[in-house]
Amino acid sequence: MDTRSEAAPSAPAEGDEELDLVALGRRVRHLRKQARMTLDDVAERLDTAPSQLSLLENGRREPKLSQLTQLAATLGVSLDDLLGAEPPSRRAALEIELEKAQRGPLYSALGLPTVRVSPRLPLDVLESLVSLQRELWRRMEEQAATPEEARRANTELRGEMRARNNHYPEIEAEAQGLLDAVGHGDGPLSHHVVADIADHLGYTVRFVSSLPHSTRSVTDQRNRIVYLAQSRGEGQDARSVLLQALGHQVLGHAEPQDYSEFLRQRVATNYFAAALLMPERTAAPFLREAKSRRELAIEDLRDAYAVSYESAAHRFTNLATEHLGITCHFQKVHESGIIHKVYENDGVNFPADHSGAIEGQTVCRWWTSRTVFDAEDKFRSFNQFTDTAVGTFWCTARTEGHSSGQYSLSIGVPFEHARWFRGGDTSERTRSRCPDDPSCCRRPPDELAAVWEGQAWPAARANTHLLAAMPQGAFPGVDTTEVYEFLERHRPGE
Repeated sequence: MDTRSEAAPSAPAEGDEELDLVALGRRVRHLRKQARMTLDDVAERLDTAPSQLSLLENGRREPKLSQLTQLAATLGVSLDDLLGAEPPSRRAALEIELEKAQRGPLYSALGLPTVRVSPRLPLDVLESLVSLQRELWRRMEEQAATPEEARRANTELRGEMRARNNHYPEIEAEAQGLLDAVGHGDGPLSHHVVADIADHLGYTVRFVSSLPHSTRSVTDQRNRIVYLAQSRGEGQDARSVLLQALGHQVLGHAEPQDYSEFLRQRVATNYFAAALLMPERTAAPFLREAKSRRELAIEDLRDAYAVSYESAAHRFTNLATEHLGITCHFQKVHESGIIHKVYENDGVNFPADHSGAIEGQTVCRWWTSRTVFDAEDKFRSFNQFTDTAVGTFWCTARTEGHSSGQYSLSIGVPFEHARWFRGGDTSERTRSRCPDDPSCCRRPPDELAAVWEGQAWPAARANTHLLAAMPQGAFPGVDTTEVYEFLERHRPGE
């Protein structure tokens, strides 16, 4: 576990230069007292006033290099020791942190009186003040974790994924190394082989009925045990959940320090699990061969590796551009039309808010991800061309049920790539003018508006998550106390 999680973060200084001066001053004071010298003694040797030396020790005066050299010689240390990065003592570290906090913008905004940090300040008072500053900063950071911050973090991450065509060779290499280690070749990854991977990494797997509700798995890093839910009826693939849990360990993840890091870790572990379930070494040739026959189909990838359609669709986006030269986009859309997940590197014009966030937006009712809900044949994939302001796209989609409703899962490509796919000759075609033209589907037709405008009063569903801040904690939404109590109950030997 990363030791950064053991203490709350301190407030930032207004600048690195100011922090360096405070640290330097505390180090000078410590070395001076260690040498049993007074301010007058040192000032006399430096040919300066004691008041000027006092300003330096308080981090309020920047010395010249020549004076630093003299000061080091006077105190009997090297210049490197004088300018060292580490505080000379625990008390000095606390003093530096308190000075830094009091000179920062957060403390100033509170309008509190400044506490004079001097040798006379009792250590317990100093510790209390620093702890209060840390907690205040933590709470301010927590309040800043709003849905808008989450959207911005997700938008930034999606941009990075687009730049690398959603392909992470370093994770592919880690996954293939594990598969080689346990001797897995072709075909679906069995539960037995997944258990072998856990054994190889030194982890034991246990299924329990009492897993904390807010978790999909819990890893006891001390005793190297991964706990999975016995059954929750959510259709979760235990292989994928376990591989994601192991992925955090293989990829060297520390406890996330913010929501952006949490998102990146989740993407990385999902990718890691997919790279094990559908290895690049065999999946890429499988897709290339299907392309040569003009028979690319997400359901074939699903069936070949015994995974869910959604997992296969995600994996296709990992490999399509890198190995097939095909740009694409992926959508997971709720039956209400709200975009739940998205990936794109083909220039498609998804709706977005002012921050660039796509998730949470309503997709055009004429896109495949919406029209698929009306398709009568739910056994086969539904295929459609959609003419948009930025070009024509072909998409293939299916619908799947969930406890929160029906979702569509769709993969789309520019018109010129449709010929490589089964169903690329479909006659289904629609036109979308969204998101730039409200009259496409967001504004009611004039004839309906003439009859009902001002006469309808729908009772909207209360989407409380739109008003709430992000869930607390390093792992958003997870009840840490519940997790600790769970581990305590299941501690080996108890």
